[in-house]
Amino acid sequence: MPQPILFYFEFASPYGYLASIQIDDIASRYGREAMWKPIMLGAALKRTGSQPLAHVPIKKDYFLHDIQRCARLLDVPLRLPPVMPMNSLAASRAFWWLQDRNPCLAKRLARALYRAHWGEGRDLSAPEQVAEVAATLGIDSEELIAAVQDPAVKARLREETEASLELGVFGSPFVIVDGEPFWGADRLEQMERWLATGGW
Repeated sequence: MPQPILFYFEFASPYGYLASIQIDDIASRYGREAMWKPIMLGAALKRTGSQPLAHVPIKKDYFLHDIQRCARLLDVPLRLPPVMPMNSLAASRAFWWLQDRNPCLAKRLARALYRAHWGEGRDLSAPEQVAEVAATLGIDSEELIAAVQDPAVKARLREETEASLELGVFGSPFVIVDGEPFWGADRLEQMERWLATGGW
């Protein structure tokens, strides 16, 4: 059975959002499963000495223009949220809390959070804001708010983030296919060609 496609992303990343809309369809075309893995990109930025694009004046204007252009190309909604980058701790912890209990629901939550943040322009930095989106999927708000403060859930996110760094993940989205890394939403076309041809 083919190995799953590892899809690393950060909820604060608009390019991760754009990739999230495409990754499952690409995987299914090649009989693969996309394994969604939210991480805290700040750990990689610290290790590499980088900064979020929205914090770098010479890059910020291009970044804001580019993500809107990419969204138009894919014909998907994109509305700039009031806080960039948002604090995605609660969103990422909520995903990992659900992952072992109900992987399908965890992925549905990830899609809903991405849609709310980048498609609708909502800030999801607070656990209560994440819980509000989760409630639309039937997820208990109080249970989620308690879960994102659970030391075990916090540790899980740290472990997943550390494991991603060990694999060389430094951006969002970052996709690994059979050990082959692809960084950026603009590399999904290359990733699909790799799947179709077995590499080159």
